[in-house]
Amino acid sequence: MSAYDFAERLMAMDDATWRRHANPLSVQTRFTCLPLIVLAAWSHVWISWWSLIPVGLALWWTWYNPRAFPEPPHFRTWWSRAVLGERIFLVHRQEVPFHHQRAVNILSAMSVPGVILLVFGLLMQWAPGAAFGTVLAMLPKAWFCDRMVWLYDDWVREGRAVPGMET
Repeated sequence: MSAYDFAERLMAMDDATWRRHANPLSVQTRFTCLPLIVLAAWSHVWISWWSLIPVGLALWWTWYNPRAFPEPPHFRTWWSRAVLGERIFLVHRQEVPFHHQRAVNILSAMSVPGVILLVFGLLMQWAPGAAFGTVLAMLPKAWFCDRMVWLYDDWVREGRAVPGMET
């Protein structure tokens, strides 16, 4: 099982949830998830084991976010197309053109130094490292979203069906 498959199963995303997640507010607020998790983990410095409460809330928000907003009235926004492109990538990974697959792999690799710095910053209680690592880990995700818009646009231009949008 790939990391992508694991994450999708963990999030329990069905077609209706993907359509709700395509709401621009869902995508925009999704960028709060990692900073909230980092801040919640950092709260251990201030509140010791009570930090498990904010960590649990941050993880709950990460799971709940795709479900928090209604399905948008249309799917033409950049944000909606980013989500639908990600859905295409996950469902049809074997059919996605190589240049898109390669870009996703490179962007995933680009986030690794940020994640390492983030974890190091948390473990060493080094706030600038944790904060900078968070930013470095998130920037490739924003670029990933842009790449998924490109994939979505290519897919639709070819007349292919978008998973979960057939209904």
